[in-house]
Amino acid sequence: MKNINFLAFAMPAFFLFLFLEYKLAQRRKRPEIFNYESSVSNISIGIAERLINLFVAASFYQLYYLIYDDYRIFDIPTNALVWFALILATDFVWYWYHRLGHEVNFFWAAHIVHHHSEEFNFTAAARITTFQAIIRTGFWCILPFIGFHPSMVITMLIVHGAYSFFTHTQLIGKIKWLEYVFVTPSVHGVHHASDEKYLDKNYGDMFTFWDRLFGTFQTEEEKPKYGLTHPLKSYSFLWQHFHYYFEIYELWKRSSGFKARWNAIFGSPADMDQDIRPTLEKRFLQDKTAPNQRLRFKNYLYIQLGFCTFILTIFTYYFDYLESYDKIFVLSLVIITLINCGALLEQRKWIYYLEYARLALISTYFLYEEDLIAFFFVPIAVMIFAEQLFSLSTIYQNTILQLETTE
Repeated sequence: MKNINFLAFAMPAFFLFLFLEYKLAQRRKRPEIFNYESSVSNISIGIAERLINLFVAASFYQLYYLIYDDYRIFDIPTNALVWFALILATDFVWYWYHRLGHEVNFFWAAHIVHHHSEEFNFTAAARITTFQAIIRTGFWCILPFIGFHPSMVITMLIVHGAYSFFTHTQLIGKIKWLEYVFVTPSVHGVHHASDEKYLDKNYGDMFTFWDRLFGTFQTEEEKPKYGLTHPLKSYSFLWQHFHYYFEIYELWKRSSGFKARWNAIFGSPADMDQDIRPTLEKRFLQDKTAPNQRLRFKNYLYIQLGFCTFILTIFTYYFDYLESYDKIFVLSLVIITLINCGALLEQRKWIYYLEYARLALISTYFLYEEDLIAFFFVPIAVMIFAEQLFSLSTIYQNTILQLETTE
């Protein structure tokens, strides 16, 4: 669990590098690199992944040790040559996990979130979901099964993840000589592109020779257009996580026969009916209707993201020392806040009720801490009374949901 405590510093480090990238983009007069709504959405998803992974990371590590102790094929020693072999093996496994993540619907449902962003910067690196982390772990299990010690595997995965973070930027141009061996931001930018010539290319995370070997390498030629071929029309935190699972289910319902339904789940994303997503977006009210308007009161979003980052950092560091109810409280509070951020970007009027949910959650937690849970109805009654007396919902919506034109 020492790795988890060490990762408490991951979020502050992330924001430090993000700040440096943003300032450098300003200095080079490249404001198009950052988009307010997209960056907020990216960061929100990254916070959620770091938070939820705290609850499952220990299970990942225990699984590695279980496989190594009981099922390993070889007894691989620990030396410099083995570390070199492990980094190659790690990237080789990543290549096939990543490639299948683009070629199989079920895996793409977890990975697609990473490709939603139409900007390419350090915030895009944060767009990873716990679903993706779980699937990834299944592939990583190959390494201790072969015989690499779990402590080596865990260390290498941290190094691997750190390297891939720095390949998500446009501020480093093409370095052609380096691209013969290593993945650079230019190489990985191609992977994030929606241009036809760039689709399903450059799956490697650290090295390019797997792509060259298996015919999926593409150098950057024209400037890429980042994002999906059919962009998502929503910044909703929940919709971004689950929309493709709904699409798979909708395709499964429309299919007849075992083979067709099998393909709905394990077939290629390229064969997905293109009318399904617009249909579902209308059904679930996820179709953005005011693309040229944004919130005027942005500071409220910044405060909430700052709050989530601070809580996540402290929570990560002290995770092993907290009681179960403390962990459930923090998890619920942060997730509600992140849902609130997405709803703010979409100007959803129902976010007002999320505010009440947060207040109710906080008050109930502290009453429980003070052994006064029998009085949980008191803050709820106060909130109802205040709403009726002052019409707080109207004041809130008129203040928080003010809009401004972006063009």
